[in-house]
Amino acid sequence: MLAELSPPARAQRRAPSPDLIARLRQHFGERCSTSQAVLLQHGTDESAYAPQPPDAVVYVHSSEETAFVVQACARERVPLIGFGVGSSVEGHLLAVEGGVCVDFSQMNQVLAIRPGDLTATVQAGVTRGQLNAALAGTGFFFSVDPGADASIGGMVATAASGTNTVRYGTMRDNLVNLTVVTASGEVVRTASRARKSAAGYNLTQLYCGSEGTLGLITEATVRLHPHPEACAAAVVHFPSVRAAVDCVIESIQMGVPLARAEMLDALTLCAVNAHSRTTLSEHPTLFLEFSGSQAQIAEQSDTVREIAASHGGGDFAWAHLPEERSRLWTPRHHAYFACLQLKPGSRSLTTDACVPLSALAQCIEETQADLAEHGLLAPVFGHVGDGNFHCLVLVDPDSATENAAAEAFSQRLVQRALRHGGTCTGEHGVGLHKQHYLAEEHGAEGVALMRAVKQALDPHNLFNPGKVVAAAGPQHP
Repeated sequence: MLAELSPPARAQRRAPSPDLIARLRQHFGERCSTSQAVLLQHGTDESAYAPQPPDAVVYVHSSEETAFVVQACARERVPLIGFGVGSSVEGHLLAVEGGVCVDFSQMNQVLAIRPGDLTATVQAGVTRGQLNAALAGTGFFFSVDPGADASIGGMVATAASGTNTVRYGTMRDNLVNLTVVTASGEVVRTASRARKSAAGYNLTQLYCGSEGTLGLITEATVRLHPHPEACAAAVVHFPSVRAAVDCVIESIQMGVPLARAEMLDALTLCAVNAHSRTTLSEHPTLFLEFSGSQAQIAEQSDTVREIAASHGGGDFAWAHLPEERSRLWTPRHHAYFACLQLKPGSRSLTTDACVPLSALAQCIEETQADLAEHGLLAPVFGHVGDGNFHCLVLVDPDSATENAAAEAFSQRLVQRALRHGGTCTGEHGVGLHKQHYLAEEHGAEGVALMRAVKQALDPHNLFNPGKVVAAAGPQHP
């Protein structure tokens, strides 16, 4: 996953024939492109893998157009890779076997907002920012916030989460149904719009987190949440990471419905101060948010203040007005770009892990000790309310030694998380980079079952081949 690392060798490239390209151009006109600049854009994501462009890009406008592309490619067994905004970080969209990239960015219509049902139906290319803009004035919002203004289709494909997860859940918790194009080119709706159902297999959840390997998601019906009456944000510093994490865990155990709970370590705060010209104390820090009625917020904040004090927490910096909350949270939102400036010219190997809450403090402490032992520069921060944390290992892209050390750390981090009963990825996904950990996490039998599902739904390995459970078995990158 390091800078300019070539994706692992897979099966022979399956490029579309000139006849297939001509057919797509006849149907889509200028919305079928083989321009080198367009191909490069669609073969590059936010990972540090070297680009791997597709052979053609088609911009679709509907489920029916998507089905046309799938049917055309299926005749020649040409791979299909879905594309939203390209914000994935594990090489998800790289065309390792060539093929046609299906770009959903022009499928960006909010099809229905149903306040009475607390749902909205959108096309796959709608971004979370676009959806929330469309919801302005309704009293509702879409809660899943992975940081990037990702597309809803991409967020479904990667089972995205983010800062709001501790209160509102992940993408898996906020889905009602999907419209999917299958390997045979059929358009399928995975469920009704009812709030619950006992009718058959849960196809919606099968496709959520499949990373485009089982079908192409064209529409999604998602859950909405009412805006709380009031919100308050707080920042508080602690003497150690363990103290900060234990404060959050105890707050959750006490039943405090935290809206957000983010932890930044001392190195991250150092980067934030340099980047944003702030003067925050450079100690492990919690960024918290409370929501509800004014009385509920007062009760929640009093409880957390008492818990924080028992763990050595300092004074709370509070913000109640929207602009004040934005100012208080800005350092957290800028943390990634701030951290890159700690080592000018560096690239980041960005990885994540997720463990049970009871193991979180110990896992982070062991991770920081590992970084110190191997002399790696790596800020640590994360969504401590749900046990998920991120490490940004900063390396010189031209240094093979630094790159190898960072990759070795990434492997140790995953194995540490698994020992603590956790997972190799809480929200980044598997993609190319973490395939070889699936057997460790799920067992050979579990991976075989996943591969059987892939074979049943995509027998000719058309959809995003080489990812998650590659047909030839997982390999190290």
